[in-house]
Parts: sequence; structure tokens; C-alpha cells
Amino acid sequence: MGLPKQIRLRHRKDFDAVFARGRTWSNDLLVLRTLPTDYDHNRFGFVTSKRLGNAIVRNRVRRRLRETVRALPTGQGFDCVLSAKTKAAAAEFARLRAATESLLERAGVLGNATEASA
Repeated sequence: MGLPKQIRLRHRKDFDAVFARGRTWSNDLLVLRTLPTDYDHNRFGFVTSKRLGNAIVRNRVRRRLRETVRALPTGQGFDCVLSAKTKAAAAEFARLRAATESLLERAGVLGNATEASA
């Protein structure tokens, strides 16, 4: 089962808004950018640059990130963009999931978080 369309960032203007006005958190595998919105759900976008590897590698990382986000209890009111760093290409799924969860918790995006902290 894929990520529902309702919670995907699909348009260039949405990505641009998050990059221009959003807050940033990072760890050794990922960079998370978030922008508060008025929606009753979170929306997610994923960025994998060519620096990560060939199309097979980039698509695998994107699939893993989508699955991690799909399985999490997310809250409401954020547009989020997860960008993979070079190390993400070689990371195991469990490590990528832990890195994603850690960033989302720090940013206050998960459903049980009440306030964002840096």
C-alpha cells in the first residue's frame, strides 16, 4: 500500500514554499524541512538527488522513506520535505526508519508531539 495522495506533496510551489520559509532539522542520513499549514493533516515530499546514486538507488531510498512515513502516526498541520543525504543510500531500512522518526519527533510533526523543539 502506498502513501495516500492526500498526504503527498506533489506540486513544485509546495516544495518551494517549504524550502523558502520552513524550519530545518538534520541528522547523518536525512534533512527534514517543515512548514506549518492550516490543513488537518500532514503532507510529505521526498527529495533524492543524483548525488545519491543511480535511479535504482534513489527510488529505493524514496520507497523506504515513504513506507516509514506511511506507518507513523502523524499529527496535523505541517508540510514536510525529507531530503536524503549520501549516507542514506547505504543505510539499512531500520536505521533509515529510526533517523526519520527521530527527526519527525524533534520537529514536533508526530501525532503525540505537542511542541516543536530544535
